[in-house]
Amino acid sequence: MLATVILRRGRKNNLKPKKVVVIGGGTGLSVLLRGLKTFSVDITAIVTVADDGGSSGRLRQELNIPPPGDVRNVLIALAEVEPLVEELFQHRFTNGGGLTGHSLGNLLLAGMTSITGDFSRGITEVSKVLNVRGKVFPAANRSVVLHAEMEDGTIVSGESKIPLEQKRIKRVFLTPENIVPLQESLRAIREADLIVLGPGSLYTSVLPNLLVPGISEAVIQAKANKIYICNVMTQSGETDDYTAAEHLEALFAHCGPELIDDILVHGSPVSKEVQEHYAKEQASPVVVDLDQLHTMGVNVINDHFVVEKDQMLRHDAQKVSKALLRTVE
Repeated sequence: MLATVILRRGRKNNLKPKKVVVIGGGTGLSVLLRGLKTFSVDITAIVTVADDGGSSGRLRQELNIPPPGDVRNVLIALAEVEPLVEELFQHRFTNGGGLTGHSLGNLLLAGMTSITGDFSRGITEVSKVLNVRGKVFPAANRSVVLHAEMEDGTIVSGESKIPLEQKRIKRVFLTPENIVPLQESLRAIREADLIVLGPGSLYTSVLPNLLVPGISEAVIQAKANKIYICNVMTQSGETDDYTAAEHLEALFAHCGPELIDDILVHGSPVSKEVQEHYAKEQASPVVVDLDQLHTMGVNVINDHFVVEKDQMLRHDAQKVSKALLRTVE
């Protein structure tokens, strides 16, 4: 009996970890990665470089580097360091003239980019310092500009400006035209067992990655299972009144219907207190229109996937991670 147990354990330990590629940006991506890193998986995060606001926007303009903010948050989410080091990396200066508003992590990424001469290599070197669990790549190794064509025909340029227009978005696109994806990102996508899109802002966090030439094509051609994590709440100026199916339709319109195999949705009611809090930001729960989703040829992963704290919603990273990994067991 003992020998049998040892043999079974040995077989389990010899199994190669599943390769998981997560594509996105923003707070939602970081929350998910904190959950995923607690499992025995090989993680690659591909992160947007379209941000043009705040500290990231200032650094990209002044130093001509890709915006470091989303990358910084992902690095910390995957880091295995003392809490004080994490706090130091995320520390934001509140005075000091030119330092005001900058986070130390953004400045360190900017400094490492200057030292190495390459943003992606700078991320790799900072990853070593933070003992990052997995690999982190920018969607492109240069800054990109996100543009939105509204349904009334107007064009809005700049990721931070798009939601401020408060108009319904027809499509988004990137400039310049000669954007090149990292070969390491394409290789990770090709070799993945699971590809996860989101969670995050549909038009300003998820789609900017997929619009980098070669990225969506690689996702479609990959043999991996592809899952989109739908947002729980709408976003003012971006996905007002969108249902879950409309989120999916936007992805299909930009990248094709072969992009997604499964969609993960939170199918339980959101408390009145939380709804009232989000209503101040003109946001409401995303309606999960199951019948429409089933007609779109995707499998629906539907459960209670969020936690409520201080009138805010966050995906339950552990529960979501387990649901994702069950699809490739």
